[in-house]
Amino acid sequence: MSTVPTPLRDTADDIDGRVLETRLISLGREDFARDVWGRTPLLTRGAGDFSDLFSAASVDELISRRGLRTPFLRVAKDGATAPESSFTSSGGVGASVADQLDDTTLWRSFADGSTLVLQALQRTWEPITEFATRLGTELGHPVQANAYITPPQNRGFDDHYDVHDVFVLQITGTKRWILHEPVHPDPLRDEPWTEHRAAVASAARGEAYIDTVLEPGDVLYLPRGWLHAAEAQGAVSIHLTLGVHTWTRHALAEQLAQSALELLREDPEMRRSLPLGADGPGAELAVVRRRLAAAIAESDPTPLFHRTRRGQARPAPLGPLAQLGALDGLGPGTVVRLREALEARLEGRRLATRVGWLEFPETDLPSVVRILDGGTRLAGELGLPFVERLLRAGVLVPAEP
Repeated sequence: MSTVPTPLRDTADDIDGRVLETRLISLGREDFARDVWGRTPLLTRGAGDFSDLFSAASVDELISRRGLRTPFLRVAKDGATAPESSFTSSGGVGASVADQLDDTTLWRSFADGSTLVLQALQRTWEPITEFATRLGTELGHPVQANAYITPPQNRGFDDHYDVHDVFVLQITGTKRWILHEPVHPDPLRDEPWTEHRAAVASAARGEAYIDTVLEPGDVLYLPRGWLHAAEAQGAVSIHLTLGVHTWTRHALAEQLAQSALELLREDPEMRRSLPLGADGPGAELAVVRRRLAAAIAESDPTPLFHRTRRGQARPAPLGPLAQLGALDGLGPGTVVRLREALEARLEGRRLATRVGWLEFPETDLPSVVRILDGGTRLAGELGLPFVERLLRAGVLVPAEP
């Protein structure tokens, strides 16, 4: 077991925007990458106070005041998930939806021992939105955040594994975590634990790799595939799970093959029909293999990789009224910056982002390069027509002077 008992250094502002080293682990980034990432669990005691991210009050507000709908919440007990219709109801007058969370029903379910799972908090709770965006940018893999609220002496899910890495942040209460080594190492996205149900159950009866109780401020890192089950102890437990949806070599191979197939669409030999009466690939397979190997050697999956990556997360929130105000008051002294989490890249004369792409004349390319550094810029420095265009596209946003 890898355990780091020392507390993390105190960094109120997360030095240089880093969150991995300053809030989640006490190892250096290089040590974590070399010895832990994707290989073994890591328990970090006393990582810090996470009340700025989430709390019991956050749970109550989200469930009772935000008008959340499914699938932003799941309800589970003893390994079974409740049907959505059992904890949702009409939104009432003026809200023509039938699947808003019913706080009364959820209270009764919780009091009866059910775990409440608030899902995709990176979309619904601003402190976590910012944190998950920063962590995903730092890791190079998209991050999703869920909260698990479990009554005392209860567990929501039986032993299982996830197909993504996770950081578990204990917020309040305590929870016992029991970990076992993988029965199917490094599972891909389409290889859930239910495909290995018998092996998971058998392994869970064996000696645990880690059996520990997380206390508030502790962080547990789990690579995908590691078996785990957790049970609240003597009080309500709230923990955040930051799910890191890791890119794999297999995913890159899929994109390489897709890029190669796109090249082969224009190959006259590959567009031809198979011989009349063909009942199998026969000799044609040798031709296809040769042409496919040549196309793979020539293909560059990088553009597809970045397009796919841009589609796996959302950019930072955009306020329509703030954007309109910036446009109405646009002048040489207006301060702007690139909208965060856009995954913006300059590809030739085209700026590709999560909100679409824009093509620029050569004269504007120096201004494009300037905004890509992420700093603030004066509109007069960049050119007013250029800034107006990018404000309207939702690529630039107003910034503090």
